[in-house]
Amino acid sequence: MVRGFRLLCLVGTVSAAFTGNINYLSPSKHHASLGVSISKVAKRTYTNSPWSSSQLNFTHGIASGDPYDDSVILWTRAAPTSDNNESNITVTGYVPLYDHSTEQYVAKSDSPVCVDWKISSSKSFEEIVDSGTAYTSSDIDYTVKVEAKKLKPSTTYYYQFNVCNSNNTSPIGRTKTIPSANDEVSDPIRLAVYSCSNYPFGFFNAYGNPVRKDSVDYVVHLGDYIYEYANGEYGWGDSYGRIPLPNREIFTLYDYRKRIATYKTDLDLLASHQNFPWISVWDDHEVADNTWRSGSSHMNNTEESFVMDGGVSVDQRKMNAVRAYFEWMPIRQVDMDDNLRIWRDFKFGNLFDLVMLDTRQYDRAITDVYWNTEYLGEIYNDASRTLMGPRQEAWFYRTLRESSTRGATWRVIGNQIIFSRINSSLSTGADLPFNYDQWDGYQANRNRTFHTIYENNIGNNVFLAGDSHASWVSDLVWLDEHPYDPSTGSGSMGVEFAGSAVSSPSPAGQNITIDAAMAASEWLTAANAELQWQDLYYRGYYELYISHEKVDAAFFGIPTTGVRNGDEIPLANFTVFAGENCLHRTDGSPAVGKVETGSLKGGNPTLSNLTHDTETGKWFTYTGP
Repeated sequence: MVRGFRLLCLVGTVSAAFTGNINYLSPSKHHASLGVSISKVAKRTYTNSPWSSSQLNFTHGIASGDPYDDSVILWTRAAPTSDNNESNITVTGYVPLYDHSTEQYVAKSDSPVCVDWKISSSKSFEEIVDSGTAYTSSDIDYTVKVEAKKLKPSTTYYYQFNVCNSNNTSPIGRTKTIPSANDEVSDPIRLAVYSCSNYPFGFFNAYGNPVRKDSVDYVVHLGDYIYEYANGEYGWGDSYGRIPLPNREIFTLYDYRKRIATYKTDLDLLASHQNFPWISVWDDHEVADNTWRSGSSHMNNTEESFVMDGGVSVDQRKMNAVRAYFEWMPIRQVDMDDNLRIWRDFKFGNLFDLVMLDTRQYDRAITDVYWNTEYLGEIYNDASRTLMGPRQEAWFYRTLRESSTRGATWRVIGNQIIFSRINSSLSTGADLPFNYDQWDGYQANRNRTFHTIYENNIGNNVFLAGDSHASWVSDLVWLDEHPYDPSTGSGSMGVEFAGSAVSSPSPAGQNITIDAAMAASEWLTAANAELQWQDLYYRGYYELYISHEKVDAAFFGIPTTGVRNGDEIPLANFTVFAGENCLHRTDGSPAVGKVETGSLKGGNPTLSNLTHDTETGKWFTYTGP
């Protein structure tokens, strides 16, 4: 009876520290069964931990994310090894130890690790605003994710973890809360926007440059944080000493944990996480190439794909990927209706609402999985096709209307793929002019979005996109439905800024020359009325500086990803003034911007004989009399 009472007291004492670690919970509040049984893990906790502080390390830095006006998520990993857990239960192969507090033999690897954390408004931690204790274990790959509360809006904070009862500390991190929804925001808010970091294609220099410049407040990541491929299948990691582990296509929970852990060894990625709070969503490669609600390019619920993938089903693979992503990224639990929801929004005072969509995993109708491209060319305009599913669509349109009604100056929409219509047949030579894996493959869904914007007169919209590994800047216009003048921007209801990749190769070819890239960009800007600037050559990112008066966008190119350095090239700058709903023009010129490379729309004489075939949708150079 005494032993049972002692065990009950021990479990009761530590249970709060377990629930404080969000990663023990389910990614979905409505699916508790997807979490880890805290009561079972707590029973493995004994008074004198077998881990000495010297055996434990903060193996993958620290991070913060999903900032609110009064709280923020803090993340780290405290582990006895840099390797990752191979299951969701335990790691075998350790000699059992006798735990006198429970009078049981317990595997050392099963013993939870105790971590303290604190957050302060000063780097010296003179005044602690919030603090706590959290346990972690092999069940969640030794990750720690806590919510720091009691914070003030629009305030910079510093945070740190340490192994309990020791001087073994993590680096000091910096984070920042967002304004309260009703706050009058007077200072500009600065964002860095990223997508598509591919480890074997080189170093993530783009992540580190805003740290070196200290140029932003928050990071927005639009997906493809990792890639699921093996080295050699997609990448040349041998040349850079950057082989993604495990070195094969990934399917299991261990695989996804190990792959994210490998990416989080890049020093510039670690620096970005340490210095800025992240707001992130996934694209396809966090799970698999060209995913949709029932499969991907490699997995289509067929017997062949099931056998090829070692017996891992489509649903199980997605759950493995989601579980690892939830463990390793500084994101909150979302009040979900299923286990894959990541769409959510953030209110930055009265300045802007940031709406983060999931146009990939949640409820997307079938996409281009390479063998069905011609079929998609026949059905891309079917009314039933959706990128988001009816539930997310309804939420998205309601959020846009509410944002406009509440008087936020801007609506910034983060999504994975290019929203604007892009006729790419010029550069690809394809028989079909559109990329059906983008919004172009879901015309009815795009029409419904435009209908919401135009019918409700919702202006000052800024769409963000990644995925394409290239840079695109367009006016936001419902072509064929509303008159549009490319020279003035009249008819537009906002802009789209789509950024290049951190390291993934150009869609025009990984070895493309700058001259060939420039020629292809010129074709594209000439062939697409709303496309004002385009660059295919540079890897990089862009920054947004948002005030009530205007949004300034600055695109940066990385000269090389082959070596780690802080070099970058200012590629282009654009401005959108509040109320203009298009890229700013002066003197009747095309979009005004300082452009160092790529193609800016406007009167290139070499393209004066460009002709459009309305039947095929393709463009060609006229050579006849």
